[in-house]
Amino acid sequence: MGQEIERKFLVRSDEWRSLADEGRLIRQGYLSTNAKATVRVRSFDDREAVITLKGKVAGLVRPEYEYPIPIEDARELLLMAQPQVLEKRRYHVPHDGLTWEVDVFEGRHQGLVLAEIELDSDDQKIALPGWVGKEVSDDERYYNATLARS
Repeated sequence: MGQEIERKFLVRSDEWRSLADEGRLIRQGYLSTNAKATVRVRSFDDREAVITLKGKVAGLVRPEYEYPIPIEDARELLLMAQPQVLEKRRYHVPHDGLTWEVDVFEGRHQGLVLAEIELDSDDQKIALPGWVGKEVSDDERYYNATLARS
């Protein structure tokens, strides 16, 4: 079974930028969201795309299944998902042997910057970089599906 184990944090400074890759533009739309599952389509720099199905979160863990799809299909699905579409630029930032994902939101959420770290287990210990602020893993206001609806 596929699963995602992730922690999410607000970002409090730009110190991460000097360590980051060039970033990729992500457009993601939500085709369905309910208490049991979420169906999301995501494009990367309008060249590659995936469709993702996520189950209900339990602590830091949730079922996740992700599959590549043709970019043409993703463009059509993103239109179907309107207005529940958001845009962000994602950067990868190495720290202490792990790779953080820093999302800089655009459009109606401009100014929001979040950092996520995917883990191998829900009790995995991590060293937090100095630029990471408050943890918001359990705060539904910062779930991408919630942001896409607001």
